[in-house]
Amino acid sequence: MKITRRDGLKLMGATALATGPMKAFAGSHGAMHEVEMLNKAPDSNERQVFNPPVLQIAKGDTVKFVATDRGHNSEANDDMLPEGAEGWSGKINDDVEHKFEVAGVYGYHCTPHQSAGMVGLILVGDVTQEMLDAAGEVRQRGRARQRMEEYLAQASEMIAAS
Repeated sequence: MKITRRDGLKLMGATALATGPMKAFAGSHGAMHEVEMLNKAPDSNERQVFNPPVLQIAKGDTVKFVATDRGHNSEANDDMLPEGAEGWSGKINDDVEHKFEVAGVYGYHCTPHQSAGMVGLILVGDVTQEMLDAAGEVRQRGRARQRMEEYLAQASEMIAAS
């Protein structure tokens, strides 16, 4: 059977139509990650924590902050968002989901327990040491300062390993 140029173009067009929408659909949904809001860390005596406190995800992924223990929320630090990124603010005792569309370093906290050190970091996409250094320049208060330093060091190790 001889295939003409016109038949070949029709075949390529049909193939593109058949596979294109599935590829577009598959790429529009990222992974779902969960971060628990806890009174006490499961593996230490640390109190008022997010678990895990540092999370590395891909651009387009969603994080669900789960109100495992009562009295907590998750809210983005407005001064620790990548340029052009949207923040989030959950209510006390409610789960909240946020889809991360912009690469960079995101800092967040529990509103009533921020000074007690209930803070966390999310690394989205290709994060550089310069991005982490800039996030480290943001002023933290109380116990949040020490924990954020620990989490930034952990994040630095994560990006060096990837």
